[in-house]
Amino acid sequence: MVVSHAGRGVFDATTGERIARDQDPEGEIPEGPDLTCPGLGPLAGTRVRIAGLYGGGLHSTASGGWHVEVVGPDWPNERVLLSADGGMPHSGPHGEKWWHVFHSTWSELRAVGFSLSGRTLAVATSSDLTLWSRSEA
Repeated sequence: MVVSHAGRGVFDATTGERIARDQDPEGEIPEGPDLTCPGLGPLAGTRVRIAGLYGGGLHSTASGGWHVEVVGPDWPNERVLLSADGGMPHSGPHGEKWWHVFHSTWSELRAVGFSLSGRTLAVATSSDLTLWSRSEA
């Protein structure tokens, strides 16, 4: 689920398809100690944990040794690095052990991390949502 000043949206984390949209939500700002918002569409009737502008976080590791890290060598333009060996993303050969997958040059980075299943990597900025997914392998 994505929450912004323009409303809420629920996306299929594998295909990127938008499943539900609410352009005039009530309670769109995450609240409470667990930073939750009311769900919509298939998540209606539940509270959904949110990570981003107001805090919270996503998983930085996933099964199979995958690891994601945000670095800021030219802050505020942060970069997202992905590693396949569970260590620091830049500890092995680039393109073999780690990859530079995102560079936030035009929008502020809000949240980066893996889904609960570890099959989807999400990068959210103040203007976009980018998703990468992998098979169950």
